Amino acid sequence: MSIIIRVKTKGQVTIPTSLRTRLGVSVGDLLEAQVEGHVITLTPKTLIDKRLAEALADIKAGKLNGPFDSADELLASLNRRETAKRPRKTITRRK
Repeated sequence: MSIIIRVKTKGQVTIPTSLRTRLGVSVGDLLEAQVEGHVITLTPKTLIDKRLAEALADIKAGKLNGPFDSADELLASLNRRETAKRPRKTITRRK
């Protein structure tokens, strides 16, 4: 499919509705622009929060707890994890 698009002031272009619909691009979506020679390629992109990306990587690596059958199981798991993180206190006896 080939469509001619005019470059407007400030370098703006309008992507026709037929193309936006076909690609699932909506107002406010992000597009990555790549230039190769005299060709510009626009690719829809999604930005993911860094913490969400890390969480997804943990899930893929199998680093997760659960699923839990109850809220009590979830809380017990969290408490065990917090207890394991705390350094143990060493008690020295005086003579």
